[in-house]
Amino acid sequence: MIDKLGEMRRTHHCCELGIEDVGTEVVLMGWVQRRRDHGGVIFVDLRDKEGLTQVVFNPELHKSSHAKAHVIRSEFVLAVRGTVEKRLEGMANPKLRTGAIEVMVSELKILNTAQTPPFLIEDQVDVSETIRLKYRHLDLRRTLLQKNIILRHRAAAAVREYLNQNAFLEIETPVLTRSTPEGARDYLVPSRVNPGQFYALPQSPQIFKQLLMISGFERYYQLVRCFRDEDLRADRQPEFTQIDVEMSFVGENDVMALAEGLMAHVFKTVLGKEPKRPFPQLTYAEAIDRYGLDKPDLRFGLELQDISDIIKDSGFKVFADVVKQGGIVKALNAKGCVNFTRKAIDDLTDFVGVYQAKGLAWIKIREDRWQSPIAKFFSDEEKAKMIEKLDIETDDLIFFVADRPSVVNEALGHLRNNIGAQLGLIDETEFNFVWVTDFPLMEYDETEKRFQALHHPFTAPLEQDEAKLKDNPSDVLSRAYDLVLNGSEIGGGSIRIHEQETQEKVFAALGLERETYQEKFGFLLEALASGAPPHGGIAFGFDRLVMILCGQSSIRDVIAFPKTQKAACLLTDAPSPAVKAQLDELNIKVRPLAVDA
Repeated sequence: MIDKLGEMRRTHHCCELGIEDVGTEVVLMGWVQRRRDHGGVIFVDLRDKEGLTQVVFNPELHKSSHAKAHVIRSEFVLAVRGTVEKRLEGMANPKLRTGAIEVMVSELKILNTAQTPPFLIEDQVDVSETIRLKYRHLDLRRTLLQKNIILRHRAAAAVREYLNQNAFLEIETPVLTRSTPEGARDYLVPSRVNPGQFYALPQSPQIFKQLLMISGFERYYQLVRCFRDEDLRADRQPEFTQIDVEMSFVGENDVMALAEGLMAHVFKTVLGKEPKRPFPQLTYAEAIDRYGLDKPDLRFGLELQDISDIIKDSGFKVFADVVKQGGIVKALNAKGCVNFTRKAIDDLTDFVGVYQAKGLAWIKIREDRWQSPIAKFFSDEEKAKMIEKLDIETDDLIFFVADRPSVVNEALGHLRNNIGAQLGLIDETEFNFVWVTDFPLMEYDETEKRFQALHHPFTAPLEQDEAKLKDNPSDVLSRAYDLVLNGSEIGGGSIRIHEQETQEKVFAALGLERETYQEKFGFLLEALASGAPPHGGIAFGFDRLVMILCGQSSIRDVIAFPKTQKAACLLTDAPSPAVKAQLDELNIKVRPLAVDA
């Protein structure tokens, strides 16, 4: 049944033909999207990565090809030769680029048959993601995913075009490198020729791109694969792609201007839309204060308000005690939401509980009263101050969280996003960029009982704060900057430390002993001492950027062969056990997993 291609050569893709091609003999190749038999005449929608064309097998015109077409089924691979004809009056399909024509087939070659697929190869397929990932080679035939992967290619090409035009060099950095755990867990790779020793897959090329600056290359970039052994979400993968950029002799404004130009070029090239520049900026402190998160979505309002000073002496003991113990109370005014049901409020209470909030207090503003179990505890003066600060009007619903600042901000920040989506306040066609700057250099980790770098330990402190490193490291701000798009962090960077002495001070402030940081980073310290130029850069999460460009909610839909949330590839059944001979070569013994009795 399967034919050889022979002398047939494709003349057009399945999206190219129109009225102007009527009368032309063409050869098309592709997959059968669907087959319909209408009283002896067989219609087939033939699909390739560019689109669809209807091809027709008419027994009155070509008996042999029509007879052969009876065996055709979904996903068969065909080559057809035929003549382009205009569709009959009233039969055109305006939703299809080729909907005005059809191809009358004179020759059919069945290049391959296909088993019945486990799901329909259609964009609105109703099937679990697990099945889709197991049969990813079929899932990728869907028009939506093919468009996503093609857009990803175009975005990558636009990145390279822009950076090449701005005198950057694309330089590869090692994939097998040294483990310098700072942040997520490393993926370790055993060395056969160095028994008992391990490489690590890079979480980012951070140190190597700094070494390239020290080497004098001045402008480097790379679309680079990175690896992190961490718990996954819809917008994370164990292996992912970064647009990595580094520049010498620059300050923050230089890097940010370059990044804005790159984003503008990518958006104009891929979507035909160019965002307005310069992008607005918020300090980290402003972002947290107004929006609760360091990646605020500025497409809608609902800003948070700190009312600690208003209720610190309130009769509502829960709020007053939190403030006395060093916590804060913040409120969010959900305008016009007075009719939220008790179940809806209970669901939101459960929602903020995910972020460690112990509760979600609320007040409904009725025309004649404040409706809430807590309303009676506030004096008229306190209510008046809240009305002014929160812009309270009839029919508003006020939410409150009282706790440590980190808990309050995170809980209300995510609640703000949730309510904004529920109320339809977010314009999904808008692309809203904002820079977040002046991050703390480090934060105290209660588990580790030491400070941890908020970004990475090579981020430069603000010059005026460097003197605080020894005694007040929590007060030191950094020369770091994140680029946020529609509430997602798509890029982050900093001006780097380029002096050995400053780098050692930061290591010490992070609680690293000299012996420890010399062992991990001695080669970098030596390089810094060899005459390192001032330098800085930025890295963009390419998968996340493409996800937003494609209007998708999961980066798995813009990666050809993604992993599941358990870091597994269902298509290839990876990871899998290694055979004993391989383990022996690597001097590795696998300990049996404990089984619960």
